[in-house]
Amino acid sequence: MISDFQRYKLTYTLIGLNLVVYILSVILSQNIIDIDMETLVNMGALFGPYTIIEGEWWRLGTAIFLHGGMTHLLMNMFSLYLIGRGVEQYFNTESYLSIYFFSGILGALASLYVHPQSVGMGASGAIFGIFGALAGFFIAHREKIQDYTKSFMKDFAIIIALNLVIGLSIPSVDMSAHIGGLVIGAVGGFVISKNPRWIWAYVVTMVLLIMAIISYLPQHYVQILF
Repeated sequence: MISDFQRYKLTYTLIGLNLVVYILSVILSQNIIDIDMETLVNMGALFGPYTIIEGEWWRLGTAIFLHGGMTHLLMNMFSLYLIGRGVEQYFNTESYLSIYFFSGILGALASLYVHPQSVGMGASGAIFGIFGALAGFFIAHREKIQDYTKSFMKDFAIIIALNLVIGLSIPSVDMSAHIGGLVIGAVGGFVISKNPRWIWAYVVTMVLLIMAIISYLPQHYVQILF
């Protein structure tokens, strides 16, 4: 177990951070199964009027580590455990963390655009991002590992299809964050797999994209809410 932790330290560290935040939310809400919305909002969940109208942009980061209940947490952490270890085999620390956080933040921004008055939280956007990164890696190297790539892409399509079905059948699942994270992660995975030095181009592009969306959303909210 110790050697496994050392090999996949980023994934286990992220899981640990999510667990610590959840324990704190349990203490504050005094409920281990479901966390009440007031506690989640106070801890930094996404809420359009606060995030955009009040300028509390820090919620884009905190919301990635918050979960609405035990089931939500366990599903996301199991997914992170399965997918994150694979990503650590193909990407270095800077690439893994860049893709994870940019996918989570831009997934959150997509959620704010689609659901202006809903409370949102969860690591799923970031997790879909690193899943997308794996897809980007296999697409970038499809000629070298053709047989394995075909097998992966079949599994990838099945998992995505299942998540789409689940997301469309359960109203509380935010598919906009999933799709946003997936796209950002796939782009990052492809670009960085082609040339690891291009990570800086990816980082700069993502920062500029975040800034552009942040500058646009307030006027979008004014049109919707007022």
